[in-house]
Amino acid sequence: MNFKIAFASTVALVAPAAFAQNAQQILEGARVSATLTQVEEGLTGKLNGKTPIVLFLRGENIQFQFNEGNDWQKFHMRLADKSYDLFELKDEKTFKFPDEKITQPIAGTDLTYEDLALRFFYWPNPTLEGQEEIGGRPAYKLRVNKPKGTTGRYDTVYIWVDAKFGAFMQIRGFSNSKLLKEFKVEDVMEIGGGVWTLRKMQVSSYDGDAGKERRTSVTTVTFDKPKNAGPKGLRK
Repeated sequence: MNFKIAFASTVALVAPAAFAQNAQQILEGARVSATLTQVEEGLTGKLNGKTPIVLFLRGENIQFQFNEGNDWQKFHMRLADKSYDLFELKDEKTFKFPDEKITQPIAGTDLTYEDLALRFFYWPNPTLEGQEEIGGRPAYKLRVNKPKGTTGRYDTVYIWVDAKFGAFMQIRGFSNSKLLKEFKVEDVMEIGGGVWTLRKMQVSSYDGDAGKERRTSVTTVTFDKPKNAGPKGLRK
């Protein structure tokens, strides 16, 4: 089965009322796809072909790591029904992640810490605005708004989720109606047992008012098929 996705312009929306009751379920399915609940050894990859990254998920614990200057930096997100907490792991100790650092770029790329953790996937009360066709495939369009008191650059995020496979296809993050960041899935891979996950994604930064967006830079995120080699995952 060829699941390679090419993105194109979108088409008209369908009435959102028909889908509203499923918004939370669709978003939860996209979380599972993005965080790889069935990949015990983690998913290894690179930013712009040079900075190694690793993602793990076990139960309600997500860990992501990146290597810069021969030093693995580790971060841990704990999930609950209505909350999520981000921590930094140093010298076998866990520290609350500083709010002022959440929007900083990772290794000089377009990805920030909140991007790599996909924190907006855990914002409450998603709204399903309808269904659009992207690259010839039907996708649900979800909108999530940042909860009060939450740090981060985005106040509104739109997430497009493949209607058949449940994986996210595109994400656009806004602040005050200005597009700041766009994530586009370019390719996926099967990792066994009928499980599909991300293989290649482009993350673009934008500058400009709504309707006049100007792309300022692009980061490519690529992943390999899971393998046993790599840094140690979550502590048990």
